[in-house]
Parts: sequence; C-alpha cells; structure tokens
Amino acid sequence: MALDVPYHSIPDMFLKRVAATPDRDAFAHPAPDDSGPVWLTWEQVGQRARAVAAGLHGLGVGLEDPVAILANTRIEWVLADFGIMCAGGATTTVYPTTEPEDATYILADSGSRVLFAENPAQAAKIAGAELPRLTHVVLFDGEPDPAAAVPQLTLAELEERGTRALATEPDLIDMLVAGIGPDHLATLIYTSGTTGRPKGVELLHGGWCWEGVAQEQVGLLRDDDLQYLWLPLSHSFGKTLLCGATHVGLPTYVDGRVEKLVELLAVIRPTLMCGAPRVFEKVFNKSVTTAQDAGGAKAKIFAWAVRTGKEKVTLEQAGKPVPAGLKVRYALAEKLVFSKIQQRLGGRIRVLVSGAAPLSPEIATFFAAANLPISEGYGLTETSAGNFVNPPDGLRIGTVGRAMGDLECKLDTDGEILVRGRPVMRGYHNLPEETAAAFTSDGFFRTGDIGSLDDDGYLRITDRKKDLVKTSGGKYIAPSHIEGMFKAICPYTSQAIVVGQARNYCTMLVTLDPDAIKGWAAGGPLEGLDYTEIVTSDAAREMVEGYVAELNAKLNRWETIKKVAILPRDLSIEHGEITPSLKIKRRGVESNFAAEIEKMYAGTLAEL
Repeated sequence: MALDVPYHSIPDMFLKRVAATPDRDAFAHPAPDDSGPVWLTWEQVGQRARAVAAGLHGLGVGLEDPVAILANTRIEWVLADFGIMCAGGATTTVYPTTEPEDATYILADSGSRVLFAENPAQAAKIAGAELPRLTHVVLFDGEPDPAAAVPQLTLAELEERGTRALATEPDLIDMLVAGIGPDHLATLIYTSGTTGRPKGVELLHGGWCWEGVAQEQVGLLRDDDLQYLWLPLSHSFGKTLLCGATHVGLPTYVDGRVEKLVELLAVIRPTLMCGAPRVFEKVFNKSVTTAQDAGGAKAKIFAWAVRTGKEKVTLEQAGKPVPAGLKVRYALAEKLVFSKIQQRLGGRIRVLVSGAAPLSPEIATFFAAANLPISEGYGLTETSAGNFVNPPDGLRIGTVGRAMGDLECKLDTDGEILVRGRPVMRGYHNLPEETAAAFTSDGFFRTGDIGSLDDDGYLRITDRKKDLVKTSGGKYIAPSHIEGMFKAICPYTSQAIVVGQARNYCTMLVTLDPDAIKGWAAGGPLEGLDYTEIVTSDAAREMVEGYVAELNAKLNRWETIKKVAILPRDLSIEHGEITPSLKIKRRGVESNFAAEIEKMYAGTLAEL
C-alpha cells in the first residue's frame, strides 16, 4: 500500500511543523561555556530559517540553485539547511574534513551559488579557485575577510538582511515554498568515492519527506523522544534524521563533537540515538575490558550476566517464551551489570539505530542482552540513507530489517539488492552514462550489495559486491563478516581489514583501540609507554594472535587468517583510510600499508 506523505516539499513539512507546535522544543545546541544544552522552540527555528531564506533570496538564490555547507554538525548547519530549503535552493554538502582540492571540485561541479563555511579556515579551502558561479561566502564563526575574492558576510548579517526583507515583503517565504514540489532538487550529496572524483547524488524533496513519514511508521521515532544527533549532517543518514525529527516534531540535541559524546550522553539523557557501528563497538570494548581488568568476582559476575542475557535473547529471537527462572536471573543480571552499561548511555535509551556500515551480530547480541537493542538499518546515499530497518518491536539480529514504507525490493540473479521507490535518487549530477548504468531497465537501483530476503521480508546483507574477495584458489570470502566476528572476539580492536584478493590465503590488518589497549597495558611492563610502543610489542602480538586463533576456530578452512599485522596507528579520515561516516576505504588502507601486507605474503610458496 502506498505510503501517505502529506507534504509537497521539505519546507512545506517544516513550516507545517512550526505552525503545529510553535512552543515545543525543537533543537538544542551546547551553551558557549559548555554548561548544558540551549533549546530553541520550533517558532524560533522557523523565524531564523525564514530570515536565512530571505537573505539567500536577496543574494540571488532561486529554485534548485545549489548552496553549499562546509561545516561540522552544529545548530547553524540545521538553520542554514532549513533556510536553503525555504529559499527553494538545493543543499550541497561538503564534509569539514574534505581537502581543498575536493572541496573546490564539489563547489565547481555543483555550480553552488553561495557557500556556508564554518569559519575562515574552512572558507580558505576555496581561496584562489576558479568558481565563477559562487557569489558569496557566509561564515558561521569568525570575521569576514574584506579582501576575499568572493565577498564574505556572517550568518548574523545574512539573517539581518533577511529580516529587513521580510519586513517589507512578509509573504515572501510562503510564496517561494508554494512553488517547490516533490520532484524538485533538494540536496546534492557527494559520495566520498573509493576511487576518482566524488559523484553528486541528486535527491528530491519527495524522497526526503517520504523518509520522515516512513521513520515514524516503523516505530523508530515518537514525539515524546529526545534525540542526540551527532552524525555528520553532510551525510545522508544525518539528513534523514532531520527529516524524521521535523515530521514527528521530536526535540533533538545537535552536537557533532564526537569526542564529547560519551561524556554528554549522561547529561542529555536521550531516548533515541543513531550511529555508526564504531560507536557501539567502543561501548562494547569499554564494558568488556573494564570487567576483564577488574578480575576476580567482578569479572565472573560480568561473564555470568552476559551468558544470562544471551540465553534470554536466544529464546526471544527464536520466538520462544522466557521461563520464569531465567526472568529472575536476568533481573539480577540487569541490576548488577547491565544497568551500569545503560547508565553509560544516559539511562533512558528507548531506541538505538545503527547504519552506514555493517554491525557485528555478536555485538548486536551483546547490546540486546544488556536491554539496549540496536535496530540495524540499511541504505545508501543514492537512496536517501533509510531503506530497511529492524522495527524496535520486531528485532532480528543479523538482518537489516524490512523495507520501510512502500519501498520495493528484489534480488538480481547474482543476489544483488535492487530497490525502487520515492527515496531513490534522480541521478548522478552531470553524469548521464553513470546514471543509466546504476538502474535496471525497469527502474530498480543497483545497490552494489549482495543479500538475501527471508519469508517475512527481512534483509540480510552478505557483503559489498565489489568488496567480495576471491582467493587464488577460486573461493569467495566476505571480509566484513570475518572482520565483524573478530571485533566481537577481541575487545581491544579498533579496526580489522581482511586481505586476500587473488592471494593464496587470507591475512588481516588490525588496529587497536587506544583507550582499551592502554587499560590492557596498565599494571604491567608496558604501562606508561606510548600507543605505538604498546601495539608493536611482543606481548600485544601474542594477545592478538590468541584472538585470531579463536576466530579461525569459527571459520571455514579457506577463510582462516594465516597471518596478522598490527598497525602502528589507527586508521584515519585524513590519511584516506576511512570515510567521514566511518566506513573503511579498503583501497586506501591497502595502498598505505602495502609494505605490511607484502611482508605477510613474502615467501608464501616456500611456506605452503
């Protein structure tokens, strides 16, 4: 049945939300002195977004004109985005970690008319570039440079201009919004791209409005929730959550400082948080290593509690009743162990959602055992991020849930997942041949992922089609499956990358979690050494190789890891090894650590 979407555009949805609940809290941001959240009502957000929109209109921004945002996740990002939408423009997102060359390319390729930059340092990324369509730069922080080649002004100045314009033409925004329809361009999001130039994905107003409604329908969002939004708003996952919050009207704390996340969860106490698997892996690592380091009775109680929780989860996943005796044991486990993990996330979590990369089923089971079930979801930039999700009341660990709304899904003959529906992109910007290649003859989008569907419509992702490794022996291996298993076995892991393409056996690159490994070293001969010294020690190698042996016992013979290399540093966005949404860029990793990989394969014929 078709999903009922009662809006013709994002600004239509936004202005209806403002009118419906003007005095309710909408978005919060950290106080300048970090003393706590500062809340804005929907009416206040509406007034500021209208002012930004009128200011942009005065700068010449019209229907579907691209306007770029180059900034971290913060309240000004949200205000700028709503302002662009209300002016009829198309938000073009640029990650704040983007290098100047790529930032310039995105602005040139999109034809952006205005750039919102976080500060003068971000604005400097385009200094000296040939950007004939760019007319103004608007700064969130800092002072404009009067000598800049492209005129600069502050966000406050833009809002002041807009407020003056609205005083003489109060119906301006309503008139502009009335002309925006579901098939108009809303956003240009550039895929991070594993090779070559990033591609601009054209996403329409109708698809984003569909996303907002579909999230409520599946039970992810309620108006009595409090959301903690830290994800990059430059990424489609973040935009999806903004649309959901707008449709439902739930209050959202906006703060992209990932380093403050754990500390602030206890302050904000959200009921809803979405994230990439790395966040949940860190909570898992911290919980397990803290218990192991405590030793004695505490370690035994923790292990007993986890076994008890997993026993309960196994029955629930099989659709079987939980016996009274197990319920009593679980209540004690929750009191002694799991309540502390719950408090680490603020103590009020109703829904956790994981997306952007695969979540290990073992780690998902741990969270479910701790009464913090994670609804894993799935989608791509090209399909507005939210396509499948586990409903909170129907969790199936190891799957990414069922199709949201009225999205159509089928599998190609090779198992590739194909989707069709309103959230799917119009195409790649200025790339007609690549757009045509991305769709089947009957209009289904080729996701590039391999999967299977069960009888109830739950989707299981096998792997990225392009990431499947084929050994020289002709066996196909799914790296992410093995990597997820290892992360669940070794609580000191930060990243794991399986290597084996056209090789005669599989190896693995491992990075260790800086916090966890320092805790592991405490009290021993490695205490006080720096990260690199600890991870390159014989003791660390012996520890990791023990966990690899445990992993191999669970794998098919051709999947087993014959050698492992511990890298001297963690992977980073700056080195081109992970994307800002925390996905591994395998080619970047294998290129940067080619010497370590070759060392693991040196003299292999003699050894076999």
